[in-house]
Amino acid sequence: MKKIGSILLATTLALTLTACGSSNSSANQEVTPSGSGSTGSAKKPIEITYWYSWGDKIAENNENLVKMFNESQDEVIVKAEYQGSYADQHSKAQAAFAAGNAPEVWQNEIASVGIFAESGMTQELTAFVEKDQMDMKDFIPGLMGNSYVNDKLYALPYLRSTPILYLNRTMIKEAGLDPAGPKNWQEFEEYARKLTIKDQRYGISMPIDIWYYEGFVRQSGGTMISEDGKSAAFNNATGIDPVKLWLKMKDEGIMNIGTTDDAGAQAKTDFHNQRSAMMFSSTADLTNNMKVAEEQGFELGTTFMPANHTYGVPTGGANLVMTSGLSPEKQEAAWKFIKWMTSKEQTIYASSYTGYLPSRVSAVESDEMKKLYEEKPLFKVAVDQLEYAGPRPMQKVYPEIAKIIKDEILRAVVDSSITAEAAVAEAAKKADALLNK
Repeated sequence: MKKIGSILLATTLALTLTACGSSNSSANQEVTPSGSGSTGSAKKPIEITYWYSWGDKIAENNENLVKMFNESQDEVIVKAEYQGSYADQHSKAQAAFAAGNAPEVWQNEIASVGIFAESGMTQELTAFVEKDQMDMKDFIPGLMGNSYVNDKLYALPYLRSTPILYLNRTMIKEAGLDPAGPKNWQEFEEYARKLTIKDQRYGISMPIDIWYYEGFVRQSGGTMISEDGKSAAFNNATGIDPVKLWLKMKDEGIMNIGTTDDAGAQAKTDFHNQRSAMMFSSTADLTNNMKVAEEQGFELGTTFMPANHTYGVPTGGANLVMTSGLSPEKQEAAWKFIKWMTSKEQTIYASSYTGYLPSRVSAVESDEMKKLYEEKPLFKVAVDQLEYAGPRPMQKVYPEIAKIIKDEILRAVVDSSITAEAAVAEAAKKADALLNK
């Protein structure tokens, strides 16, 4: 119980940046799935609960898939339950696990996969994969970095994403700029400058978000945490230059940096209402942004996050996990559902419905996805960007580090006496202290 309680605050902090079962009293255990697995048609179906995050098209996708699964067979009945944001869902999962009534299957935001696995809350999945001879090579390699913890498999990619740059191409064309969008930081700054109309619109609105910061650091050739996991790796030009760029653009009035808790939502509102011409957001927002753009009468564009020394982007979204300590029958039912949800066919459906990345190579190469990319090329941008993607850090203290970085950058945003160098140095100092506890 102490172990579970100790991770509650850290996990919640990380996820606020940027989606009952049987007794869970036993710790994460080695499992050898039984051959009998599913129940026969004469037996009562096994009922399990599935928790998911986020609303709108994403919620519709989850509800639709669960309905399709339930109708596809008569051995398992899944009850889908919406739980708010990832932070909300993870806090509720921790409390439910402690109370012995956690959902059998739920979405685990990728940066927190390690925290929950090492706490004993989620089930190691290798035995299930081996029993069914699942082809793990069919999962896109760039999306697998946050599925393994200490070389053991704890999660499978489901609704995965990267941040991309959304563009109001109508405004861009009117400004005489290339509608394909900026390719590098220099062009990004120039686009924002030419697209800004004082007291009317900004070139870009954005929050200080750890996900975007990780991307800019990666674009500069850097990483967030040292390879040995013992120190911050961003207290150098790779971590300072992004903050310098943002502060410069903010001071010039061509970038609106939100400082309130709802800064991310406000940036989307600005873009939707055409008070900004660009925004960074998840590829998961694509179908909703396409709908809004059509309603508001502007042409939507998408492109890579701009490059500095190179292109670079973190991955995001959620993997599916199984709660540990389930009975063999519940384990088999949960695995049957996870396997179905992460299969090629459901991957194609989810990606087409929401804009999330297809997580399987076979899905990307399918006729259905090829046709979609031909008809709606905006969907393919995030897939192409995966070439430059990498996993997010999964150290137990990284949620706290992420909040520290955000807070220190925000201090520099609101206090002009604090330089980018000072903000990053202070964040790194605090990060090092946490990593060496």
